[in-house]
Amino acid sequence: MKTGKPEPNFERFLKVVRRQGEPDRVPFAELFHDYEIMAAIQGPPPGDSDGEAAWRVSFWRNLGYDYISGQPNIGFPRPDMMTEDTAALSRGERGWVNEAKGPITTWEEFEKYPWPEVTPAAFEGLETLARHLPDGMQVAAMIPGGPFENLTFLMGFETFSYALVDQPDLVAAVVRKVDDVLCKVVETTASMECVGAQWLNDDMGFKNGPMASPETFRRYIFPTQKRMCEIAHRHGKPVLLHSCGKLDEITDDLIDDIGIDAKHSFEDVIMPVWEAKRKWGNRMALLGGVDMDVLARGTEEQVRAYTRKCIEGCAPGGGWALGSGNTVANYVPVANFLAMLDEGWKRGRYS
Repeated sequence: MKTGKPEPNFERFLKVVRRQGEPDRVPFAELFHDYEIMAAIQGPPPGDSDGEAAWRVSFWRNLGYDYISGQPNIGFPRPDMMTEDTAALSRGERGWVNEAKGPITTWEEFEKYPWPEVTPAAFEGLETLARHLPDGMQVAAMIPGGPFENLTFLMGFETFSYALVDQPDLVAAVVRKVDDVLCKVVETTASMECVGAQWLNDDMGFKNGPMASPETFRRYIFPTQKRMCEIAHRHGKPVLLHSCGKLDEITDDLIDDIGIDAKHSFEDVIMPVWEAKRKWGNRMALLGGVDMDVLARGTEEQVRAYTRKCIEGCAPGGGWALGSGNTVANYVPVANFLAMLDEGWKRGRYS
């Protein structure tokens, strides 16, 4: 694999996110890589937290990223459902969210729920990452899920759907609690010197449309997302939205009202990233887009050909960074992931 010479330059990534023309090369972008992928490429990390932070920074830097994603140690507790992980780089078990019922379905459960407190301890991991950042590299801070994800995870998607009619006051109360935590998190992360951008990761769509009506999003979800963007922008930090699904009905809201700077997560069954670039590239930056089906099940040559197609369709004019259509999950063959990046090094130069 041709790796090029890793020289982190967060300004390169910012130029793309802010749609300010073409940088020296197409930057790389990911929400995260599964631990199993990272360990397969550079070996397991040291056992201590400081050593692991250095290990993570080294991985992102050596592969050519201008930032590393990092998340505060805070979240909304919930029990996950578990099953066997059958990925090639298996972690033993894989969890998923119970769609039928979450920990909050009644007012009594709402009152008893252990709502997290935002304390300085939650950000110690980001501070540890900062100590190992090389010159030119910054952190893209991830929140612990967005307002829609946390609302539906806490209630269960089915319970949430019924509650929109039967218990709208409970839905609103959960939203207020989530809003309070998330906005406090962003207020801290966006103020940190090591943080250069803010991830807003909030899956909102199915393959055929949003997971709730536009009116529901505008009533319960968008006000929190907008406050988060306003906080980040007040600190001069762009907001990168990771959201799966077909969001055409609400994309104008996301750009014009909420104020996202870049959109991540694309899949061909909805819209290839080069088509999204033609449709929205003059209003927001686009990140990633190498289809997960190709990346996970294609041959190395198919991945290379697909990556070249993405570069040809998205790189001209800037406003795009190369990466997967979602995340580098542990079911992605390592050779395919590295082939995608190799094509970026070879074909993504502007001069």
